[in-house]
Amino acid sequence: MSPASAPTEATRDRIVAAAKNEFARHGIAGARVDRIAREAKTSKERVYAYFRSKENLYGFVAGEELAAVAEATRMDPTDLPGYAGRVHDYFATHPDNYRLMMWGQLELADAAPEPDDPVQETVRRKVTQLRQAQQAGQLDPSWDPLDILVFLNQLAASWAIPPSPIDSLQRETFLADRRAAIVAAVQRLFPAATQPPTQK
Repeated sequence: MSPASAPTEATRDRIVAAAKNEFARHGIAGARVDRIAREAKTSKERVYAYFRSKENLYGFVAGEELAAVAEATRMDPTDLPGYAGRVHDYFATHPDNYRLMMWGQLELADAAPEPDDPVQETVRRKVTQLRQAQQAGQLDPSWDPLDILVFLNQLAASWAIPPSPIDSLQRETFLADRRAAIVAAVQRLFPAATQPPTQK
């Protein structure tokens, strides 16, 4: 990065960080670009110079978060119980990130996805992984791979936001018990393969 571009990149990074907080708190419809600009210490005009609309900004932020989730959880089709535990851990540790992703599901459910939509691309990639595991005999082939993915994610994130405020010690015990229940449920639905995946 050249010295001249450093301030520009710093401004963009501040906008993205501010937008992440704003969308997590208020959703897409409730988010305000002027608040994002104020928190990022820039102008609305500068925000729109980087992102053509509020929805475009949300899509970018959600795509970054999706990549962070994928990196932290790393789905292994031969060990879906372990994957579900990691997804639970990630969102239990980052509840605002969970809210951020849920707003998109709630508010953009009827919107036609962009051709390069990162959510759709992630779904396609994971469905392909699951189908390949089924074909290799590592996963029950009677399930539709898309159903497997949806059930997994719903189960794994079911306790991302506890139902009521609890102190830190109670929360740790509560979430540990919930994690164990999630992993056990996924193990019954989609048992981990007893054989290692075939090397390609």
